[in-house]
Amino acid sequence: MQITITLNGTKISPEIEPDTLLIDLVRSQGCYSVKRGCETANCGLCTVFLDEKPVLSCSVLAARADGHSVTTLEGLQEEAKEFGAFIADQGAEQCGFCNPGFIMNALALFREKEFPEEDEIREYLAGNLCRCSGYEGQLRGILAFLDWKREKQKEAAE
Repeated sequence: MQITITLNGTKISPEIEPDTLLIDLVRSQGCYSVKRGCETANCGLCTVFLDEKPVLSCSVLAARADGHSVTTLEGLQEEAKEFGAFIADQGAEQCGFCNPGFIMNALALFREKEFPEEDEIREYLAGNLCRCSGYEGQLRGILAFLDWKREKQKEAAE
């Protein structure tokens, strides 16, 4: 079957099998930031935005994305670059495998709430698997990013 989606701003019309998962489709299109982890919708490594909402692409059939917009980390480089530096600064990317899914979910959080509280951050990111860091570095990175963002807004207002 043929579907049409907008992947990272580019309209594509791939031929797929009815049981093709969205993760397999986006990876076949060169979006390797989307990682295969648990394949049970529990780890967050395969997070993409479907019409600007985070979804776990390992649990969505590609056919369901027909006529919709799909965004991966490759399509959010400018937005992710600023934030990712704060995660790296806190040593929270030891192996880096979880980073794309983690960053996608953090960006979704920031879109939903510009300055979330620490407990909201923990709750929102609870579904992200990281076997290296214990999550504290990522939390410190998010908090440092939010402090920097507040300061940047304050300076712009003056």
